Amino acid sequence: MAKVHNYSAGPCILDESVLKEAQAAVGNFDNLDLSLLEISHRSKNFVAVMDEATALVKEILNVPEGYSVIFLQGGASLGFLITVMNLMRENGKAAYTDTGAWANKAIKEAKLFGDVDVLGTSKDANYNFIPKDYTVPSDIDYFHCTSNNTIYGTQMKSFPECSVPLVCDMSSDIFSKSVDISQFDMIYAGAQKNLGPAGATLYIVKDAVFGRNGRSIPAYLDLHTHASKESMFNTPPVFSIYVSMLTLRWLKANGGIPWIEARNNEKAALLYNEIDRNTLFEGTANLEDRSDMNACFVLKDEAHKDAFDKLWNAAKINGIKGHRSVGGYRASMYNALPVESVQLLVDCMKELEKTA
Repeated sequence: MAKVHNYSAGPCILDESVLKEAQAAVGNFDNLDLSLLEISHRSKNFVAVMDEATALVKEILNVPEGYSVIFLQGGASLGFLITVMNLMRENGKAAYTDTGAWANKAIKEAKLFGDVDVLGTSKDANYNFIPKDYTVPSDIDYFHCTSNNTIYGTQMKSFPECSVPLVCDMSSDIFSKSVDISQFDMIYAGAQKNLGPAGATLYIVKDAVFGRNGRSIPAYLDLHTHASKESMFNTPPVFSIYVSMLTLRWLKANGGIPWIEARNNEKAALLYNEIDRNTLFEGTANLEDRSDMNACFVLKDEAHKDAFDKLWNAAKINGIKGHRSVGGYRASMYNALPVESVQLLVDCMKELEKTA
């Protein structure tokens, strides 16, 4: 049976080599005659996995000295709360940009614990652009942004200069392009877009963040707790971290960030060029803010919907139905999606135009 072309917005597509190795480890990990799912997270075999995953994150992203890499559970939704707990002082104040559903949820969590300035929002335009006309104040505890907005197909192409700690939720575009880690005091990202299966969340934290809020917080919410225990404060999500390590090996073996960024640029250009050329389609996000990870587009005339749906279904394309907030179609082109899959979608669009 021909492979399905997976455009799912998350969990992500994974490279076939990664899936095969993960499958083998579930049966027999490290020649232990035990499943990866059965071994102790404190065994030397899994400690080696954690150590390698951490080292690969640092190497591939060029993480500077003075930063800790941590793997936790809870997804970015817990990261919203962890951000506030670790960076907002008692009776403190933070600033956020409101660029989509997940940014909005992060703002709501922060408002439970202190004052929040929303410096820019595109909500009134159904989040179809990234706000840029704002200045980050100096009298706040931190500034938070979301780098890529999966639902609306927008992405930050640069980050503001600020004199306060900069925090970013990079859940859906981390490892997809070059990023200057030194610009950030904290980055967090759910694994399930470009890294591995759901279950693990990656934190890259400047060590100066630890304890800066000046107040006592619960041990599990304190990032220093997890950094000091090397992500082993409690039982980590073993399978998710292992598959993330395999994905990082795959990324490094193929050329790291320069290789994947070039491939992602090629995929995005291929699809967006067809969206703009084809007389039947149009994109929903502002051109300068279009996401390289999630391309959102609609038919200009819904009368063609059934015909187009038949074309991409026959081509074994999966997961391109748009989010209900935008409608139309959403092609999520995460790292492991091959260029050939994007070409197939483009061919379906061209075929529709010919027969419409």
